[in-house]
Order: sequence, then C-alpha cells, then structure tokens
Amino acid sequence: MTQIEYSLGQEVGLAGIANEIDAEALYDKCLALAHNMWWSWQPEVNSLFRDIDPIRWRQLDHNPIALLREFTPERLAIRAGEMVLHSRVNYAFRRLQEYLECKNTWAQNNAGVLGGKPVAYFSAEFGLHESLPVYSGGLGVLSGDHVKSASGLGVPLVGIGLYYSHGYFKQHLSADGYQREEYYETKVEDLPLEPAVQTDGTPLMVSIDTRNGRLLAKVWKVQVGRVRLFLLDCNVEGNRPEDRELTSRLYGGDERTRIRQELVIGVGGVKALRALGINPGVYHLNEGHSAFAPLEVMRERMADDGLSFEDAMRETAESTIFTTHTPVPAGHDRFDAAIIEEHLGPLRDSLGISAEHLMGLGRVNTQDHSESFCMTVIGLKMSRSANAVSQLHGHISRRMWKNLWPSRDERNIPIGHITNGVHIESWLAWQMQQLYDRHFPASWKNQMGEPDVWQNIHSVDPGELWETHNALKNLLLSFVRRRISRQCRRRGESDEIVEAARNLLSPNILTIGFGRRFATYKRANLLFKDLDRICRLLDSTERPIQIIYAGKAHPKDEPGKRFIQEIANLRLDSRFAGRVAFVEDYDINVCRHLIQGVDVWLNNPRRPLEASGTSGQKTVLNGGLNCSILDGWWAEAYDGANGFAIGKGTSHTDDRLTDKRDAEYLYQTLEERIIPIFYDRDRDGLPGKWIKMMMNSISTLAWRFSSHRMVMDYTRQAYVPAAGGLSCEMKVFD
Repeated sequence: MTQIEYSLGQEVGLAGIANEIDAEALYDKCLALAHNMWWSWQPEVNSLFRDIDPIRWRQLDHNPIALLREFTPERLAIRAGEMVLHSRVNYAFRRLQEYLECKNTWAQNNAGVLGGKPVAYFSAEFGLHESLPVYSGGLGVLSGDHVKSASGLGVPLVGIGLYYSHGYFKQHLSADGYQREEYYETKVEDLPLEPAVQTDGTPLMVSIDTRNGRLLAKVWKVQVGRVRLFLLDCNVEGNRPEDRELTSRLYGGDERTRIRQELVIGVGGVKALRALGINPGVYHLNEGHSAFAPLEVMRERMADDGLSFEDAMRETAESTIFTTHTPVPAGHDRFDAAIIEEHLGPLRDSLGISAEHLMGLGRVNTQDHSESFCMTVIGLKMSRSANAVSQLHGHISRRMWKNLWPSRDERNIPIGHITNGVHIESWLAWQMQQLYDRHFPASWKNQMGEPDVWQNIHSVDPGELWETHNALKNLLLSFVRRRISRQCRRRGESDEIVEAARNLLSPNILTIGFGRRFATYKRANLLFKDLDRICRLLDSTERPIQIIYAGKAHPKDEPGKRFIQEIANLRLDSRFAGRVAFVEDYDINVCRHLIQGVDVWLNNPRRPLEASGTSGQKTVLNGGLNCSILDGWWAEAYDGANGFAIGKGTSHTDDRLTDKRDAEYLYQTLEERIIPIFYDRDRDGLPGKWIKMMMNSISTLAWRFSSHRMVMDYTRQAYVPAAGGLSCEMKVFD
C-alpha cells in the first residue's frame, strides 16, 4: 500500500467514525425529545417527528418513541439528511434544555414558598397526548392540562396517578351502530416511561397492607416539561393474578376493583413520594378517587412526630386541597363498611381509631350506621379548602353538601370555585398560532393569562381570520372523510357507501361539532327530538347545516350506548345522508381535529349537571363559536356577543318538560340566530357579523379559560396559603 493510499484509507475511516458518532448523537437527541412530553405542545417538534415518516407517524398515533424504534441511528441519519432535519433537531434540543434550565418563571416570582415544598397533584387519569393512553375523557384531559401549565409557569408540582396497561377502550360500532369495546395492551417500551428509583438508586416498589394480604405496585416516571408524573402499576410479581390486573383498565371492573385502585393511588401514592425523597408542602386531591391519601399522611405524622390522631388530622388538612368535579350523584364513589374494613383495616389500626370512627369520616351523618362511605365526603372533611370547577358548580356543590354543616346558611358553606381552563399551546392549531404570532406582541405566549394580549385579535383583518378558519375546517372534513371511509370498509359495507363517505360533508356548509362522553344527561340526541324540523335545516337548499358527532359511552351505560346507536344509524336514513357523521373512537386526536375546525361547538346538557366542561373552551382558541345551555363554564362566559345561548338558564322540575323546552330553544337559536348570521355575507363573501363574534369570543374568553389562569388561581388561592401555613377558616364540621 502506498503512502497516498494509506492516508486516503485513514481519512475514510475517520469520516466513517465521525458519521457514526453524528448518527448516534442525532438519535440520542431525538430520543431525549421524545421522552419529555414537552414535545407534544410544540408544533415545530411535532412536525419534526412527522417529517421523519409521515405515514408511520399517523399510523402510530403520533408516537415518537414507537416511530424512532423503527429506525437505527444510521437510517435516521440518512432520513434526516434527505429531509434536512439536522438543524431542526439541534434547535429543538437546545430549546428543550433552555426550557428545563430556565429559573425566571412565574412561580419563582409568585410562589417561592413552594420551592422546597412541592405540590403533590393526585388524579385517577392524565390526558397528556393520544400516544400515552392513560385517560378516558374530560377529567384526564383537565389533569393533563393542569400539569402542562404547572410546567409552563414553573410551579413545583409532581403528579401521582395509575398506569393503565390497557388504557381506556377502543370504540368500534357494529353494522347496527352498537358500540363495541376492545382493549389492547400498550407496549411499555413504546411509551415515555422509565422506572422510578428510590434515593439509593434502586427501582421503587410500594407495598400496601389490606386485611387479605399485601398489594404491591411499581412506579413509572413520565417527564412532562419541568414536571414529574409518577404512575403506579400493579402488574408485578408478588401480587395475586387478579391484583396484577388491577391497574390494567381505566374505570373497569366492579366496586372491589375501584376501591383497590383508589387505595393504590391514594395510600400507595403517598408511600411512593416518601420513598422518592419528595416531601410535599401541599396535597391536591383532584376528585375523590385519591381521598385515602390524607389518611396515609396522618399515619406517617403520628409515627414520625408522635402526634395524636386529632392533631395529625388537623395538620394534614391544613396542607390538603380538594377539588370536586361532579354534581351527578352517581359520580361520587361509595363503599359499604365491610369493604372499607377489608381494605383500610391495617391503616385504621395504625391510626388507632375504631371501624365506626373511620366510617364516620366518609359519612355526612356520622351517626347513621346505614350510610355508606363516600369518597367525596372524606375529601371534604380532610382538606383545608375545597373547590368546585365553575361558578355555577360552586353553588350546586354547596347545596349538595350543605348537610355536612347543618347550622350554616347555604351561602356560607366552605366550598369555593376555580373554573377550569385549557392548555392553550396543546389545543391551538398551528395555523391559528401563526396568525397570532403575526398580530400579537412577540411575548404573547408568556402572557396568555392576561386579557390585554387577546384584544389584539380585533386588529386582524377579517378576511385573514376567516381564511385561516376555513383552512382548518377543510382539514377537519378531510380527516372525517378518511375516518368514516375506514369505518365503512371495516364493517364490510358496499363500495357505494364507502364512496359516499369519501364525499361526505361540504366545506361551504355551516358545520356543527358535538364531541364528549355519551352520558344521558348530556343529551346528544336533543337535536333530533323533531326529525321533520331538523331535516328541513339539514336539507335547506340555501342555508343548510351539517353535524359531526364523536364520543364514547361507558361500557356499562346501556342508555348512553343507545344514544350512540340512534345517531350513528342516521347515516342509513336518506334524509341525513351526507349531512350527519359519527366518528368512532373519540380521543385527544379526534377532539383536536373537531375543536380546531368546526364553525359551532354544540353543548346541550341538562342543567345544572355539567360541572364545567372544557371542550368548548378549546374551540374558542381556534375561532369556533359556542352554542350551549347556560351551564358549567358557559354560564359565566356568555355575554350575548361571544357565542350563542340555548334557553334562559333555567330548568323545569320535570326532566321531560326540560328536554322538550330545551329542544325548542335549540331549534330557535339555530333558525333565528346561528344560521342567518353565518350565511349573511358581504360583497367579498365574508360573514362580517359572524367574524365579529369570533373576535369577541377570542378576546373575552381565551385568557379567562386558560389552564395558565386556572393554575395561577390554584397557586394564589390554595397552594401558597397551604404551603406557607397562612391562616384560613378551617372547614369545621357541625
């Protein structure tokens, strides 16, 4: 070999090593991005992963870890070269590091007391993104948005929940429109999970004693921006076979399954925090599912500090916040004395109280031995402060639980309210964000909870806003057509039906969206109370409407399933063909498409059973208008110029009359307000009055109903006082 040949070979070898190092570094940076859920609310990082392989990205439910597992570092480097991704990866990685290292946050300046005493936020489900299926609906999505905003604001917070290996069910409709549930096991290796480790570096396992043996749970960690989320998982060796399945499904099983899940999240969650070396200053119980947690905190205080039961209860309550989410009686878990003793007996022994004393903590009337143990009641009794999730829900909650304080006037029942909000960056369409970036101040994303920022929408050219909205509407309709076509093919329907699905819906028609849980009180079928009347609206030659439905009924909710069947089967009626669509398997992805593209978001629950609702808040961000019963958040949001109200904010004592009356109000609102305003066009083809309402909706509602505002309210009103030991009126029970 000549000297020249040797030198050339050496250069090629070094270049190969360098390329291999570059490929490994690129792959590692992509993995780091994928393992922090921060990516899920960053459009640029979303598009980065999508551009690696758009088809697989969609097929894998937008899961970056599952996508990267299909690539070697070398193949990824080749793909990155083809798509010119290197600089985008480096930029995204730098942004993530800067985000994690930033010290100048809102919380640093407004909640310094939490620095060494973080908030422990307990919730039965967390809806962060469709690729992490440990949520079912509204409660989970709210929890996910809460965690994301805590991260954005820099609020020291850790989340505690359960890892559901089968998640919530996948929904498919049979040929006759009946909901079928299927469960699939999620591959842990495809999720952004890593084992949580104790202070000594060993994997964490918690143990919970019951009268019939121990329950074991391992703990997974999910990084959500600056926030750590810990999920307990009972599928471990040492548990009995039935207990290994305990956390496999969300809201599955019987009463026994439910109390064991709640024991794991509450008692197990507190044990996990201690083993991790985390000493919370605040315990936030998001709904009653985690209301056993204060009992374990009390046990620790009694064992560690020698406190009496009464002193431990008082001091634990000082640092506990409880949020109630439902005015529906069936939404409050209740257990009889035998099942409570079976599962909490060992903990009760440690607390040194009788079985009757323990039952009394969960009863409104402590002396009523026939009353069952209610998780909401113990949550109220064991907390310093309690809140509902909208102003109206606060009134309803004080009325529901007034018997806990029989000597007090209803107005003085100590249950306040903090109205729910949504995480703007998660639900705002990229196209709308681009519009805001052009017209809002450069720092608008750091001021999303301030009303002045959103007034800039009035400076946007109406044509530009309308064009952006229509682009999103077209994306929605394309998505719906694809999904409906796929549903038809799966059911083996004729080529004619599949072809009709491809031509379903029109971008020029007023489009109404309805997406939520199909509980009967939400009245998904209200619009079809008078078929002849709705047919005239759908079939109008000059001013037609079209409606897109999506939603799941609980597997045991047969009336809810019948509602789905009723609406889904409208496709078989020629009067509704092409104008009414039902999209299967409602999840965060389907919701995102709907709320970003509809003209009108419909919500017609039976008042006052909607505690808050947040889907309509997501619609606001993207220019859609709300048409809703004056219930939940809409009761305090509607001002006459920022959307549409159904009815007068009252309900009849007879539900049948309420439904009949509300259906009439809904038809009138459509016929006399929504349809005329939408189709009233100027000489440029723009619906001027409609666009003005869009601007009013965005400017008056986007800041008020953001989760940043919500978390700031929790921090100021609840977290800081609890962590700082500031005095407040304790909820003394009569």
